[in-house]
Amino acid sequence: MIDFLEKMQKGSMTQQRAYRVIKQLDIFTKLSSYTPILCGTLPIGIDIEGSDLDIIMNVQRLDDFERQIHSLYHHHNEFRLKRTVIRGKEIVKANFIYQQLEFELFGQAQPVHQQYAYLHMMIEEALLKKIPYLKENVMTLKKQGYKTEPAFCKILGITGDPYTELIQFGISEGIIKNPYSE
Repeated sequence: MIDFLEKMQKGSMTQQRAYRVIKQLDIFTKLSSYTPILCGTLPIGIDIEGSDLDIIMNVQRLDDFERQIHSLYHHHNEFRLKRTVIRGKEIVKANFIYQQLEFELFGQAQPVHQQYAYLHMMIEEALLKKIPYLKENVMTLKKQGYKTEPAFCKILGITGDPYTELIQFGISEGIIKNPYSE
C-alpha cells in the first residue's frame, strides 16, 4: 500500500499543512491498532477549499472504537459521532474540526485496502496519471458542487451508482485487482 500521508510531507503547501496537523493530533499512533489510512482528495491533489481529511480504519469492535474516538476527540470543534449502516455494513463515523481542517474518521469491519474510500482513491490516482486533462475537469466539476466519484464518472461516461461503478471500472480496466476475490 502506498503511504499517502508520508508523500504529503513533501507535497503541496496544503498537503504539507495537513501532514503537520495530522501529526499534531497523533491519530495514526493513537489509533494504530485499526490500521488507519488517509484517503480522499487531499492525498492525490484534487482537493478544493473545504475538502476534509478522511481517515479510514478496520474496526472489528465498533463499541470500543466509539468510546475511544469520543474520548480522544470529543473536545474538538463541531465533534459529531454517528453509527449507521452503509452498503449493508455497520460503520462508525466521527467528524470534527482541528486547526481549521475538517476530519472524518471512518471505521468498519473490513480491511482498509477493501474499503470503498481506498479503492476509489487508488483508481482516481491511476486515472489522473494516465489522463492528463482529467484533473482540471474533475476540479471544475467539484467546484460546481459535484462529489469526487460522480465527477470522475461524468467525465468518463460511466453510468449507474458512481461509488460502485467506479470500482467496477477500475477492475475492468486493470487499474485494481478485484479486492473481494482474494
